[in-house]
Amino acid sequence: MKIRTLYAGGRGILRPGATSCNVSGVRTSSNTGPELPPCSHVPKNVTFPTYDEMLKTRSTKLNPAYMTFYRKPLYITQGHMQYLYDNTGKRYLDFFAGIVTVSVGHCHPRVSAALRDQLDTLWHTTNVYMHPKIHEYAERLTEKLPEPLKCVYFVNSGTEANDMAMMMARLYTGNHELLSFRNSYHGMSMATMGITGQGTWKYKLPGINMNVHNIMNPDPYRGIYGGNKCRDSPVQVLGRDCDCAGGQCKAEEGYLEQLEEVLKYSTQTGLPAGKNIAGFFAESIQGNGGAMQYPKGYLKRAFKRVRELGGVCISDEVQTGFGRTGEHYWGFQGHDVVPDIVTMAKGIGNGFPIGAVVTTPEIAKVMTRANHFNTYGGNPLASAVGIAVLDAIEKDECQKVSEDIGTYLLGELAKFRGQFECIGDVRGKGLMIGVEMVNDKASRVPLAAEKMINVWEDCRDMGLLLGKGGINGNIFRIKPPMCITKEDADFALSVFKLALEKNGA
Repeated sequence: MKIRTLYAGGRGILRPGATSCNVSGVRTSSNTGPELPPCSHVPKNVTFPTYDEMLKTRSTKLNPAYMTFYRKPLYITQGHMQYLYDNTGKRYLDFFAGIVTVSVGHCHPRVSAALRDQLDTLWHTTNVYMHPKIHEYAERLTEKLPEPLKCVYFVNSGTEANDMAMMMARLYTGNHELLSFRNSYHGMSMATMGITGQGTWKYKLPGINMNVHNIMNPDPYRGIYGGNKCRDSPVQVLGRDCDCAGGQCKAEEGYLEQLEEVLKYSTQTGLPAGKNIAGFFAESIQGNGGAMQYPKGYLKRAFKRVRELGGVCISDEVQTGFGRTGEHYWGFQGHDVVPDIVTMAKGIGNGFPIGAVVTTPEIAKVMTRANHFNTYGGNPLASAVGIAVLDAIEKDECQKVSEDIGTYLLGELAKFRGQFECIGDVRGKGLMIGVEMVNDKASRVPLAAEKMINVWEDCRDMGLLLGKGGINGNIFRIKPPMCITKEDADFALSVFKLALEKNGA
């Protein structure tokens, strides 16, 4: 296999032919556009297969289910904090954080150092033996959660965490029926496909939806109820006046009535036993669904109703946890609730495969009814990384960055909504932001795919990487590492505005 060298020498000098260098000597953009903020980081000398060789391997050796972003797939070779570098040496501002996974920054020095130290100490024992890191990590992680959420089971991913939470809920309650929202996303195992409320993520397989009910999504922007005072967000819905009075949200009431309709017609709660719900899954802010938020107060009352029917309440914090919403460490705190089970992954490990299920000691005991084992869950390497991530979030004030820079971004994007007909909605909290693109504000018809992709591609060409989501693929997902600066935010805003203007938005 041919290998090429990206950088010649030890000072980050580009290979011949590269142009438009920033302070680190790395090309920032091939297209005219705003300049990325300066970065003193000097990328390493690295070698790697050519772009064409990578494409060939991908097409012949990797499962075709591995999808890629962009018309010409991006070939990433290095990362540093909020930045990524491609095979040509071009630097990008990563505003999607590896699908909301890189919490404190790519190759964060504190996290990398902790991993290197653990690599030279102990890699693996499995949890049949005691080792110090899993115990230290369990203490540190559960300190971040309110009582009685003090018992943790470590796994490797968000899918595993939600799969285990489904099992715990059913074992603990003795019931089988689960509730989740339409438009939600909870994982890709056969079980979690059922509680995921988007058909694009479901295979045609028997049984995946058995005893699962996707209830109406309480979306103030696109749902049947909603107004301009409903969301816990610095930015509210435009064009839907809210006539709520006395602190009573009519949208909340409407969606709770829809919940009752599902309970009445689709579940067994009407049977004499009455209490037949096993559990209710809810993301605090929907991630893959496009940073969708619920009316204020809805989740608290829905949790109360589920518990009345014998169920437990599961908060999926895979994307919203660890300070990303800014105001709180956990997304569920913004709803004034304490769940019975919390699932987490992604940002918990800053890109290292870690997941966790935290619950009460009482619920946790159900796992002892049979032998249960996870080969890698809570392994020494993952535990060391998890501890370092907790330290980095605190010492780098990542939660404050999320609140301050996220609120600034939301405010500026709201101004764009007033300037561009194609921006239908801006929403979110902290660095969990969604921008919904439409053909026009009146109809709210999702923006045509070609127009959406053109804006997305132009942002990439100018050095800005954005996520894309929603059932129609028309929502820009803005969820950068929680180490970005105001200069990064201003660069992103300039690029996004220029891409909109270029495409006649």
